[in-house]
Amino acid sequence: MIRILDRLIAGTFLRIFAVFVVGAPLLFIVGDIVEYVDRYFERGLTVGDLAIAYVYALPEFISWSFPIAALIAAVFTIHSMTQHREVLAAKAGGISFHRLMAPLIALGLLLTGAGLLLSEVVPVAKRRSGQILRGEEIGRQWRNDFVFKTDDARTLTVRRLNIVPPTLTRVALEVPAGSAGEAPQYLQAVQAQFDSVRGWTFVDGHLRILPDRAASLTLNFDSLRSSTFGEPPEGLLGRPEEVGEMTNSEIDRMVTNLTRSGGDVSALLVEKGQRKAIAAATLVIILFGGPLATSSRRGGRAYGIGVALASVILYLLMFRLAGAAGQSGAIEPVLSAWVPNLVFLTCGLVLFKRVRT
Repeated sequence: MIRILDRLIAGTFLRIFAVFVVGAPLLFIVGDIVEYVDRYFERGLTVGDLAIAYVYALPEFISWSFPIAALIAAVFTIHSMTQHREVLAAKAGGISFHRLMAPLIALGLLLTGAGLLLSEVVPVAKRRSGQILRGEEIGRQWRNDFVFKTDDARTLTVRRLNIVPPTLTRVALEVPAGSAGEAPQYLQAVQAQFDSVRGWTFVDGHLRILPDRAASLTLNFDSLRSSTFGEPPEGLLGRPEEVGEMTNSEIDRMVTNLTRSGGDVSALLVEKGQRKAIAAATLVIILFGGPLATSSRRGGRAYGIGVALASVILYLLMFRLAGAAGQSGAIEPVLSAWVPNLVFLTCGLVLFKRVRT
């Protein structure tokens, strides 16, 4: 009996979840196109370019849809069972409401895991989408005559970058004075080679050390390995214009560099925390929406839609406000990413406890 009921609850939830997790991204795409279509066509993008760009954007839209779809599915599943007296019948048969929620909680855990995996894909796919929409060249394995500014204020000037094999040709690296009084440096080399373990090794060049109150010192070298400049070759192709296009490893590297140079890393920490928070929100929302759907015995689908929409709007509002507070320093950045989840989890546990079992 209980297995049949579990399959019924899980099946109903998954059907509703699937409908909204497919439908919601389409709404996001339509809204984005309507807002920016003139700009895209001014850049010479074709309909085919837009189609490919939005295929790459789908992982992000799906990731955002997970908690929304989970809330709607949980509310409609439990409220429908409440309306048709199925919850009451289960209680009469000795099955508590907490036990009825077990398959939804299990699905919430699975979907949270899927959301965490998806969050690793989103930055890479979003970067590709952004490159297409900005009219940038995709898949380029080289770059000529550019200047790259690192997060710790170093300036790299390069004649040519090749990704395969990973080399720099005619390269110069300017290192500013350090906060602890280190003298500025200027390095110039014919070539630099990259190894994933040892980093960059500069070949056939010279290093000038320029102290303020002493004569400059010039050192010629056949090879010189840099222990502090660790930007990988792919990172030199062009830094993502948005934090959302950076992978977690790129965020960690930028946080390390900015912290060393005294920069503000709040926005980076908030972005990284929110990626995990959005994935975990799927489970939190189920714990909140399930008990909430039993709080009224009146109303049909309109009630379920109203509860779901109001909760979604409230969550997104808190998500934006908490993120802004974290970036401004009013709240600790990592904590700000989890504030909406903590609030909804607390409310969900209170409602969960108050439901008659």
